[in-house]
Amino acid sequence: MTAAQADLRTEATEIPDAVTIEHPSVSDGAALWRLAKDSGTLDVNSSYSYLLWCRDFAATSVVARDADGTPVGFVTGYVRPDRPGTLLVWQVAVDAGHQGRGLAGRLLDALAARVAAEGGLTTVETTITPGNTASERLFASFAARHGAGVEREVLFAAGQFPDGPHDPEVLHRIGPLHH
Repeated sequence: MTAAQADLRTEATEIPDAVTIEHPSVSDGAALWRLAKDSGTLDVNSSYSYLLWCRDFAATSVVARDADGTPVGFVTGYVRPDRPGTLLVWQVAVDAGHQGRGLAGRLLDALAARVAAEGGLTTVETTITPGNTASERLFASFAARHGAGVEREVLFAAGQFPDGPHDPEVLHRIGPLHH
């Protein structure tokens, strides 16, 4: 266990209902796919992509587990190759039975703390479709907790998506972070 993993386990004890936060493993891929599918708001990717994500990007992702060890939430992300101080958050999902308890924010904070400890982190980026007020609130709250500003710009316009109607993806750039 690395120091960052120990920090995650320590922070996890503050989460009610015996939920722990840790790195995902390949065996979590199917559960993450189901959580994304059940969210009703996320673009659901192939189950294969969640398996790969849990293998290749486990260091920049977190999973929340209930007392039985079942995944009940996750945040997936990666450090941008061209901007090593920037964590791009790809997806955030929390099981309906665990929503409303601040778990998504705690997952995001735990991931940011780990990435900051392991390689320096100055900025968090994510994309949010217009009208997704839950995600907008989550990331605005994250920015406020970390004393950071938020810049917004359309990253991908609706017409850039080749697979039919899709809302634009608005990039939210949060930084600089104050840890």
